[in-house]
Amino acid sequence: MTPSTETYPIDIAGLHRELPLFEVSAGTRIAVLNVLGDTELVETASRALAQKLEPVDYSVLVTAEAKSIPLVHALSVATGKPYIVLRKNYKPYMGDALKAETLSITTGEPQTLFLDAKDRALVQNAKIVLLDDVISSGSTLQAMRAIMDRAGATVAAETAILTEGERENWHDIISLGHLPVFTDDAS
Repeated sequence: MTPSTETYPIDIAGLHRELPLFEVSAGTRIAVLNVLGDTELVETASRALAQKLEPVDYSVLVTAEAKSIPLVHALSVATGKPYIVLRKNYKPYMGDALKAETLSITTGEPQTLFLDAKDRALVQNAKIVLLDDVISSGSTLQAMRAIMDRAGATVAAETAILTEGERENWHDIISLGHLPVFTDDAS
């Protein structure tokens, strides 16, 4: 990714942020939301998402490592629901972990998500909510869905602080806003 001095202004649950634009491929830039270290945004967004999730019947929050970990923790505190984190690296202590592959829009590299064996019982036969900081291509969601399906969980809802790209692709996502993808016009 190539950093730019340009930013994209956005208001999220009443908080204003200037998101830096990064080139992810020739002529295509995205606005990057990095919640790590932004306690005010994480707390505000988690409260707003908790309100939007009130009508949803679910018992567990599920996210993928790493940027959404503070968000899922804060949302767990706000809702009183437990959470699990799908890991990006397998460790021997994770036992008979379930796994699925995804392709990250920010790195362009394939990644594997793992459900630790200890967390399988928590999601088996449970109604769960999938959570991400930003849903862009949907590949992470697809991998999370695949793991939850193999674990015997039912996805009750999918949520994120922001969606990105083609807005019509994300009409079922519970979110606090939307980001465009920026492309250079070929004139």
